[in-house]
Amino acid sequence: MLRFEGVDLHYGSFRALSGVTLHAEPGELVVLLGANGAGKTSIFMAASGIQRPSAGRIRLGEREIAGHRPAEIVAAGLVHCPEGRKLFPMMSVRKNLTLGAYVHRRDKAGIQRSLDEVFSLFPILEVKQHDPAGSLSGGQQQMVAIGRAMLGRPKVLLLDEPSLGLAPLVVKQVFEVIERINRQGTTVLLAEQNAYSALAIAHRAYVIERGRIALEGDRESLLNNEAVRAAYIGA
Repeated sequence: MLRFEGVDLHYGSFRALSGVTLHAEPGELVVLLGANGAGKTSIFMAASGIQRPSAGRIRLGEREIAGHRPAEIVAAGLVHCPEGRKLFPMMSVRKNLTLGAYVHRRDKAGIQRSLDEVFSLFPILEVKQHDPAGSLSGGQQQMVAIGRAMLGRPKVLLLDEPSLGLAPLVVKQVFEVIERINRQGTTVLLAEQNAYSALAIAHRAYVIERGRIALEGDRESLLNNEAVRAAYIGA
């Protein structure tokens, strides 16, 4: 479904990604683990068209998407939910959600169906749909960010640090919803520092260090890897 082949990415003279090769198959939930600055967000920026790779290929299904405009990539089925939520705080929850459906803006009935699906995932958002997004708790704002991404009708959903700054109980709720989204058929690529919670719902994972793939494996192999446990799980 999503495939990186030898991808390099530079910010000026700084090489953020070096020869990154990874894939997420249809229906998989794949986790990217790594410290701050390891390159997880750069992978997402390259996939979603915000940054153009300096080398390599990125494919969504059979389509080459490297260098395409973000709107074209969203329309093709890849949607990026960024770190830090990036909401419009003075706009209503409903308006923030529907902004995610911009590429489908002429399909009013489809947008309403997508809204109903998001409200089934996050019932509190239906209750608060007319409230300013900035008045919500941090966990509820993260729900809006994920819901907005779902309005784009993703085949592949990129989630960048969705647990950042959230209380443990809220993290548990958010990860349960991510797992549910995946079980409903959406391929998920999840970047996380909360390694234990992320691996608990993952099929496979990659460890990113200094812009390179340092390690990859299925959930069990990485949970039982002593180096991974020491570096990311704290065991």
